[in-house]
Amino acid sequence: MDGSSAGRAFIGSFTSAGGGGITAAAVDRNTGALTVLGSTDAVPDPSFLTVGPSAAGAALYAVGESAPGVAAAFDVSGDVPALLGPARSVDADAPTHLAIAAGHLVTANYGSGSVTVLPVLADGSLGAATSVLSHEGSGPDTDRQEGPHAHQVLADPSGDWVVSVDLGADSLRVCSLDPATGSLRPHSQTALRPGTGPRHLAFHPKGRLAYVLGELEPTLTVCRWDPAAGRFDVLGETPVLPEHERADDAVRSYPSEVVVAHDGRFVWTANRGHDSISVLTLDEAGERAALVATVGCGGHWPRDLTLDASGQWLYAANEHSGNVSWFAVDAETGVPQHAGSIEIPAASCVVLV
Repeated sequence: MDGSSAGRAFIGSFTSAGGGGITAAAVDRNTGALTVLGSTDAVPDPSFLTVGPSAAGAALYAVGESAPGVAAAFDVSGDVPALLGPARSVDADAPTHLAIAAGHLVTANYGSGSVTVLPVLADGSLGAATSVLSHEGSGPDTDRQEGPHAHQVLADPSGDWVVSVDLGADSLRVCSLDPATGSLRPHSQTALRPGTGPRHLAFHPKGRLAYVLGELEPTLTVCRWDPAAGRFDVLGETPVLPEHERADDAVRSYPSEVVVAHDGRFVWTANRGHDSISVLTLDEAGERAALVATVGCGGHWPRDLTLDASGQWLYAANEHSGNVSWFAVDAETGVPQHAGSIEIPAASCVVLV
């Protein structure tokens, strides 16, 4: 692998299930292959990661999905990520997702049903939490929706809003974030069909549509996004698994991640239980999705999907089989073809740099 074709990947994993924490890997952009460089277990259960700017060019951020939960920043200039300052409490339990917005790190706290804001300091390290916004609501699944469970948080494409996806309350919440004070202010809320258990959302590259993946029902909900008004409107739903396989109670599926092609032609979802990647095509407007294929995920219990910057390689973090698989994406059909894998115990997410 020459320098011009080399990239970096960071893989989160559950230390409580035998994972190494955060694993750094070299990426061969010509073949998609990953080669492990090293790992750190400096925070417990770093189940989700993201990258943001720092004085050194880039920093890696992780949640520690523990109780109480933490967030941490890492320097990535060496082969193995190194802590940038202390891990910070998110003043909540089991943070599952995080994002950079308005100079702050925002976490979605599944266990507490809340969203936390922490300032990103000049060197890329984190300050103490400035705001914790609690969600409200519940859903019809008494085992999973007895109360709110914020599962994802992200900045909208305009950068003006923070969006959180709540599995427990079947809703999308939009907030404004004050960059000076780090405080969140609720702005709007959109209810989705009860019982779908929305887990993650991905925006269309044009920024005016969003695709919300249900965990409790294998569905993709298409929403129109109005950045001026800061609100979503539901357009419709599409199943992410064939009908006869959705009805198989012996192998219930729990979809986990949704990814949109850079050109807006395809959507992929990862489906735990079914152990597959679904391929959906989008119409020209992006408002209608159609399921066209499912392929094996290269392991068991795919918790995350990541598409590289070229759109050629798709990566699946397979938690229960303990591996990360990569796939070559067919440019015409969007169907991924398995190309390789590496062993990463209790793998939970992949971030590419």
